[in-house]
Amino acid sequence: MTKPVKIVIIIGLFLMLMLIRALEPWLFYDPFIQYFKNDYLYKAIPVFVTSKLFLNIFFRYSLNLVFSLAILYVAFQKWSVIVFSIKFYTISFIILTLVFYTLLQSGFDNGYLLAFTFEGF
Repeated sequence: MTKPVKIVIIIGLFLMLMLIRALEPWLFYDPFIQYFKNDYLYKAIPVFVTSKLFLNIFFRYSLNLVFSLAILYVAFQKWSVIVFSIKFYTISFIILTLVFYTLLQSGFDNGYLLAFTFEGF
């Protein structure tokens, strides 16, 4: 594959990632998108369906994973990079999902300033 072809493919894949981000309010169930845009300052946490939310988060993560892996493959064309990336993305998904689930269970008791509540770090 020639360098100009690689560049065009990578640009196209980046555009797909941007399209997913741009269309995420319409493609995925996530009541927190609008909430954290402006409502978090004066409204309670919106009602949500946990299973539906996590299924949509998994779907969104999977779409981003596929396009990210495609970018890495086109750029490097080494399977070792892809295997490492799959392992890294999987571990990251598990850890971040557990953290998010814990935050949801706590009901965001500390609100949007949660990051500032951990003393001693």
